Amino acid sequence: MIELIGITKSFGNNHVLRGVDLTVDRGTSLVIIGGSGTGKSITIKSVLGLITPDAGKITVDGQDVTQTDRDAFLARFGMLFQGAALFDSLPVWQNVAFRLLRGSLKRPKDEARQIAIEKLRRVGLTPEVADRLPAELSGGMQKRVGLARAIAADPEIIFFDEPTTGLDPIMAGVINDLIREIVVEMGATAITITHDMASVRAIADNVAMLHDGVIQWSGPVGDIDTSGDPFLDQFIHGRAIGPIEAVR
Repeated sequence: MIELIGITKSFGNNHVLRGVDLTVDRGTSLVIIGGSGTGKSITIKSVLGLITPDAGKITVDGQDVTQTDRDAFLARFGMLFQGAALFDSLPVWQNVAFRLLRGSLKRPKDEARQIAIEKLRRVGLTPEVADRLPAELSGGMQKRVGLARAIAADPEIIFFDEPTTGLDPIMAGVINDLIREIVVEMGATAITITHDMASVRAIADNVAMLHDGVIQWSGPVGDIDTSGDPFLDQFIHGRAIGPIEAVR
């Protein structure tokens, strides 16, 4: 279980997080939604220890994230970055096996390659893709490679940052289905940041809306259309008129 209690974070006079309280049960998929600049990425970076909150506490399975062995802690996580974020100079298999070729998760090179090929197969890519460079792949294929990398070390917790950005609706649907299947199959805990409501409905068990530095609403995905919360209602329907001010 991941728990955030009273998390605050400011950058100068910009108070990004004003007291975030959030619980993610083990083996569930939480999607965090909210407008640009509302602190979604800062929240994720705080969990990973990449940013230190000004106040509050974050625990993973009851352990304070600031008091853990760094390598062992990060080894529990996988991450699919926005835009796939592949290394252009490395062949696909080395991108997928990046964490298996160094650090605490290091494996023999041949074993790492075989794991990479298996993970590529799991996301629907053939072994022939393994030796290509990322630039030779379509956007959808690159996103699949990024997903294969995220699951290469069989993580307990996976973060997905805008997983369908830049994809056409059909490929976005394919990626959403893959994410859902893999998270359930692995029994992993997942946290996703997205603006894509189709993704929310496809991959979430629970949804949390971040607005003005706090969790404005949270609950099961099946309740988002009947929440009665004016902020959530405006956001999910993309309305310009409502309590969330639109920059004009």
